[in-house]
Formats: sequence, structure tokens, C-alpha cells
Amino acid sequence: MAGLTPDHLDGAQRALYEQIVSGPRSAGPQHFPLVDATGALTGPFGIMLHVPEIGRSLQDLGAAIRYRTSLTARVREIAILSVAAATSCEFEAYAHERVGRAAGLTELEIESLARGEFEGIDPVEVAAYRLCGLLNQDWLPVDESEFIDLRTPLGESTLIELVVLVGYYRTLAQLLNLFDIGVPPGD
Repeated sequence: MAGLTPDHLDGAQRALYEQIVSGPRSAGPQHFPLVDATGALTGPFGIMLHVPEIGRSLQDLGAAIRYRTSLTARVREIAILSVAAATSCEFEAYAHERVGRAAGLTELEIESLARGEFEGIDPVEVAAYRLCGLLNQDWLPVDESEFIDLRTPLGESTLIELVVLVGYYRTLAQLLNLFDIGVPPGD
């Protein structure tokens, strides 16, 4: 898929490009580049520009998941890295291993997540990973006992946030894998 550089964008694409590069993803430390040397958006954002009407909605949902939920940064990155491992998505692993380190995940935790495993002492993190595993393997619905075991440490809002997060990142992984968008050259 051709990367769309700023000088090749139509009006709707330009508006989405500006929304992405001037939004919360560009604020604070950059753990992976949002744009490449040509100015084209990297990862899923470059794909979103090709269909800006859908890309805008995806971008809005992604910003809500990343910046406006009750999830801790660690739980969010555990969930995203579980999707990256389940979908073998190179770009998601590349990007979110970096974000995960900044969120406090250890190298051992990141390596374990890449293998499709996670052990922790925090009951919220363990339950979040368990739910992500069920979602990644399409093992829903769950029985009443399993549901209670997940709802007790997580609460209903977090259950909802995690279901949406996994669905969103699985969508991105499918786009990235279909268009063979991997780790940026040189990384």
C-alpha cells in the first residue's frame, strides 16, 4: 500500500491527517514514529487515510481507548500486546512493546506477552489478560462462574472497555497484516 504523503492528500484525507498528527498521539513522548521521513503516517494511520470516512471513526475510537478510559496504562498495554501476539501483528508488537516499557512493563513481561503468556500478582492485570485471551480465541460467551471471576476484579466498565479495545486492535491488526505493514525499515 502506497504511503500517502501530505502533498498527495485530498481535502478529507488532509483533515484526517491533521487530526491524527495534532491530536493526543503526538503529545508527550513519542515511543514510535507517527510519520516517516517523507511525512507519510506510519502503521494503521497510513491505511486509515485511504478511506478517510472510516479512518476518522477508527481514529476517534482509538483515541478514546488510548486516552479516555479507566484502564491503567499497564492494563491497556497488556491487552494490546495480547492482541499483537494472538494476531502475529509485527507493527502492533513493535509499537506497543515500546509504549509498554514506558507504562512500566518489564522485559520479562513483554517477552511473556509475545509468547502468548502473562503471569502477574495484580488481580486486575491477571483478569484483564484472561479476558483478552478469551476474546482473542473467540471463547465467548463464558459460563456464569467465569463471568463472575472476571467481573469481580475488573468491574463492568472495565469489561466493556477491554472488549472494545480488543476489537479495535484486532481490526488494526487485520488491516496491518492484510497490507503487510510491518516494522518500519531500520527498526
